[in-house]
Amino acid sequence: MSLDGTYDAGNIFAKILRGEAPSVRVFEDEHVFAFMDVFPQSKGHTLVIPKHSTARNLLEEAPETLGPLMAGVQRVAKAVRAALNPDGIMISQFNGAPAGQTVYHLHFHIIPRWEGTPLGRHAEGMADVEELKALAAQISAKIS
Repeated sequence: MSLDGTYDAGNIFAKILRGEAPSVRVFEDEHVFAFMDVFPQSKGHTLVIPKHSTARNLLEEAPETLGPLMAGVQRVAKAVRAALNPDGIMISQFNGAPAGQTVYHLHFHIIPRWEGTPLGRHAEGMADVEELKALAAQISAKIS
């Protein structure tokens, strides 16, 4: 899909927000919903999405939504750091298929990184749900 198009209310993140698809919740407030990526690139890979948006990508999002969204991304990233003690944290966001976007609901990836541990390929393998729940509990406990 290109950078232009129509929002599909049937995308997996929209379904998660409506409670029609399962997720492993990490954090939620009035602006954002954070949950574990079921196809993680590293231990603790977390996604943060806006709750009240039909933006497919960053270029479509209203500026008034971006402030609270980015505050949520930072809040979750700090909790990932506190819970998992990674050597670094990669925060990424893709716009359009050529850039790597596969779900067309604005979202941010928070991916902990450790020295000497290679980054996994996204969608290479589905994570164990019980493992994700344990990680989500660790991260959630560190959200301030």
